[in-house]
Amino acid sequence: MGNPQSTPPPSPPPPSPCLRKPWRQQQENSKELLNFIRDYRPRRTDMSHLRILLHGPVGAGKSNFFNSVESVLRDQITTQALTDATSGSTFTLKHKTYKIEKYAQSFYPVVFNDIMGFEENTNNGVQVEDVILAMKGHVREDHKFNPVSPLAQGDPGFNPNPTVNDKVHVLVCVVPAGSVPLLDTAKVQKLRQVRVAASELGIPQVAILTKVDEACPEVKKDINNIHKSKYLKQQVEQFSVLLGIPINCIFLIKNYESEINTSEDINRPILTALKQMVTYGEDYLNSNTSSSRCKSSACCCAVL
Repeated sequence: MGNPQSTPPPSPPPPSPCLRKPWRQQQENSKELLNFIRDYRPRRTDMSHLRILLHGPVGAGKSNFFNSVESVLRDQITTQALTDATSGSTFTLKHKTYKIEKYAQSFYPVVFNDIMGFEENTNNGVQVEDVILAMKGHVREDHKFNPVSPLAQGDPGFNPNPTVNDKVHVLVCVVPAGSVPLLDTAKVQKLRQVRVAASELGIPQVAILTKVDEACPEVKKDINNIHKSKYLKQQVEQFSVLLGIPINCIFLIKNYESEINTSEDINRPILTALKQMVTYGEDYLNSNTSSSRCKSSACCCAVL
């Protein structure tokens, strides 16, 4: 009588898509983060506000990021910056400054500029030259961008004498997390050109990777997996290599999109990113009292 056929060992379980521990620790108490923003005022007496410029590919969620920041600070879902969920081309056409109300007739001393998005076709989307002019404060409020012809000196939308309050103090690149591997060469070159120009001006730079719930099913299940997701960590590392932005200047966030109420778990990553923007911007402003180069101890200006 032959030996009974042995049962093959069970297949090992597939590796977990999540790390056992978060690769980045967030501040647990979001109230402390919120109080930091509420208490912030530029130390320079000639400054009325810190100016943050949002730029990136079309459909990245730039306007939605501003709306999410405002939602967090006002503790209610807001839509001050208009967005479009269906268009495949850029929805923001004008240079627009957004303020966030703090109290009645009072605003936070941090303003955001939204700008037309980059597109692959050179005849569509914002021109790199226009983004650089916006950083220098040369683009007037409500100037309508021309994808074919960049703004020039003498045009109605050109500001020939920008003040320190007109200039950009922090540059934020906004890209969907799931689109990092799909960024075409043309868009990467445009983003890189803007980054090099900002570095030459000494402007600190931060990157926001949005739509993390769309990019990773584990985060869609639980937003607290945002820094446990192996896939999202890979996207941060890949984006750092693509643009040369240090990993500690790249932040994963989920914008408010379908929600009708704010959430502590969504607020925390947004506030973490905002605190770093304000910190880098304040360091830049104070270093600029004597030099055009940023001397922040955590500077993101250097092109790696």
